[in-house]
This record gives sequence, structure tokens and C-alpha cells, in this order.
Amino acid sequence: MRTTSPYSTAALILALFLARAANAQSDTTHREPGARISGVVHDSIAHAPLAAAIVQLVARDDPSRLALTAESDSLGRFVLKDVPIGQYRLGFFHPILDSLGVDPPLKEVNVTSLKPVIADLGVPSGARIRNAICGVGSSRDSGAVITGFVRDEKGSAASGVTVSGDWLEYAIGQGGISRRMARRTAKTGDNGWYALCNVPSGGIVALVANRGADSTGLIEVQVPTDGFLRREIYLSRATNGRISGTVVTAIGFRPLANALVSIMNGPETRTNERGEFTVSNAPEGTRMLEVRALGYYPDRRHVNIVDNSPPVRVALSTLKAVLDTVKIRASRLALDEGFVKRRRIGLGKFISPEDIVKFPPVFTSDLFRMLPGVRMDSKQSTIRLRGAFADWCEPAIFIDGHYMRTFTAEDIDDYVPPKNVAGIEVYSGAFVPAEFQIGLGGCGSIVIWTK
Repeated sequence: MRTTSPYSTAALILALFLARAANAQSDTTHREPGARISGVVHDSIAHAPLAAAIVQLVARDDPSRLALTAESDSLGRFVLKDVPIGQYRLGFFHPILDSLGVDPPLKEVNVTSLKPVIADLGVPSGARIRNAICGVGSSRDSGAVITGFVRDEKGSAASGVTVSGDWLEYAIGQGGISRRMARRTAKTGDNGWYALCNVPSGGIVALVANRGADSTGLIEVQVPTDGFLRREIYLSRATNGRISGTVVTAIGFRPLANALVSIMNGPETRTNERGEFTVSNAPEGTRMLEVRALGYYPDRRHVNIVDNSPPVRVALSTLKAVLDTVKIRASRLALDEGFVKRRRIGLGKFISPEDIVKFPPVFTSDLFRMLPGVRMDSKQSTIRLRGAFADWCEPAIFIDGHYMRTFTAEDIDDYVPPKNVAGIEVYSGAFVPAEFQIGLGGCGSIVIWTK
């Protein structure tokens, strides 16, 4: 399936392809002086100018009669010179159109004199693409679309692949709060294209693709609030993949030695003194890469482990840099008002400043030992709660309202000493407030506020 511009015609598309194949540079044929057509090619998905777009102009009545070509510069600008008086259609080619599964968007241009003509072009907006794929009704609710292509490890289109998206939904009814795991599925066509309609916008969706023994890992994606996400997926069953890269500090770009680099459900390694790493014998295809270093905010991203994949560069921010930003904004307000309000509602367990003074801990993690439904795993340095989908599970950790991905009990003790703790909130099951819900965890959340 392709979302097609209402102005496109088979003849024009054929002419544009022929002209692009014959010459991807500006036309140099001698012509009588004419008008100057200029404009900017804009990427409405990335909200930025689109560089290296091949812009083509053809006569509206006969596309084969005139074909002028230009390439947009780094700012998306293009110029077509000496265009005769007449009626034309203007379009462009770029790999992003192929990745979106859309035909070249076309624009009518009339040249009536030798005066310059301004004609801007653009990749269709996310809302327009979403409506074309999922129907106009999708724009009236919060439904989003995830689309892209599935390819094998060689980069060829993978047809007949099942792509699934899962997320957690909450519902409030007369019986209280209920939760369920929602899912959307799609199957790729001959060209490997897929689309998952009516997934939640502004939330986290877990993607997985499989075809027989070939599969990807679980891929966590954040769907933008504009309701459109493009995600390429690589599929493979091989386990001899290899990915390399460097880990540096976000400030100063200094190499980070001994950082832990791991593939979800796969091998792990550590960086050398130059911040370099290589993960060998990794499962090929699209996977989740996690990078952690003591005192730094963890980084978790999807990577494509395929032939000739480029090195990965990860820049880690210090926890202090991340958390100070949050505290400057409103941490005091959140503790004074939000903490008290949520405690009054009583959906979670709370440790107040008075509790901390009454039972002074040696380590911050000791505070959780006095709460029912909370268990400490000393061997793995993890905190566990009774969850909705498992007997005991690892909750999401928040510090001053900021989600600390993969934080352990040891990390909490290192960064937040007991004297700096102002209050703690613990939620499990279906009682996690919306601001402290993360993806498909289904376990619960621990929220620590500092002084």
C-alpha cells in the first residue's frame, strides 16, 4: 500500500523517473531566457529542510516535452532557471518518500511571464499520511500510526512478516481501575511495507516482527504526539552479528571507560579506556542496545545489527545534570502539593519526612524494607514489587519526577543518600498515577523526592 497524492499521474511519475535516471543534476540544455522557479523542500515529519532532494519540473500537457532538474541544498533550497511560459507540474524524489511508502507529491505551477515564481515543496505531514493510511476518522481521536519497511539482514524487502505493537491500557469504571494489554498487528506486503493504525500517540509501544524462525527483539518506541512514527525494522535469525561504537560524556565528549554495553536478551561487554566497544555474537536484526555507567543517566535505543552497520556513538549525561534541571523547574511544588494530594487519595504507600526521621536508615534502599509488598534482592541489587502480571517484578524508578531507566537499589544508594530524601511514593498494580506510568511494565513505580 502506498499513500498517493491526488495530483499524481502514471505518466508524470514515469517521466520523473526517466529524467532522474538520465541526469540527477540541473538541466544545462540551451534555452531562451525564461522565468526563474525557486523554493524550499521541507520535511514535514522531521520539521526541517530536506537536503539532496531531486526536484523535477515537467510540462503538464506532455511530461516528455520538458523535464528540468535541480537538487536541493543543505537548507532545502532549489532553483530552476529559464523556464518558458506555460503550465507545469513540480515534484521531487528523496529516499524518505520511499521509506514512508508515498508517491512523489506534485504541485501545479503556472508561468505567465518572466517574473520569478516561488514554489515550495514538502513531504506530506504526519496527519495527512496517517489519514491516507488509516482513514480520516483517525484524526478525530488519539489514534496514531506506525509505518515503515521490514528488511532482512541484507537490506532486501521482507514480505509476509507479522509486525505487532503492544501497549498497556487503563480504564476507569464502576468496578474501579482495570488494565489490559492492547495489540495491533499488520503483515508486510511484497515490498516489505507495514502500517499499524490506531496505536496510542504520545505513548510507548513495544514492537516485534517475526516470520517463521526469523524475528526481532522487543523494540520500545516512543510515538510522537503528532500521531505519526516511521520505523524501519530488520529481521534475522542469525546470532553471529557484530556491532561496535564509542561511549562519551555528553559534556566535553570525553571517552567513558568501563561503561556496560549490552543487547537485550543477548551478550554484553564493557568499553575500553578510549570508550570503544564491540559486541560480538549478537542476534542480528533490530535490537535494543543499553549503555550504563556509574553516575550517568542510562541510554537505551534501538539499533540495526546488519551487514556493514555503521558504528554507534552514545553520549551519556550525568545524573546530576539531568536531575538538577528537573529540580529547578518544580520539584518543590511537586513534593509540597502533589505528594500530599496523592497521599490523601491513598492509592499507594508513602514514606514521609517524619517516617525517615523516626526510622533513620543507613542506606536509602533500607527504607523500602519496612513497606509491605516490597522485597529487596540483595544479590542482584534490585527492588521488587508485587505486580499485575507477575508475582514479583521490577518497578519503574523516578527521582524528582524524572524516570531513571534501569536504576538499581545500588544506584539509588549511590546517588540519593538518606539525608537528601524528602519523601517516597510506592505504587503497584493498577494504581500507578498517569504521570508515573512507563510503557508496558505493568509492575509499578517508586517515586523518590529529594530535598
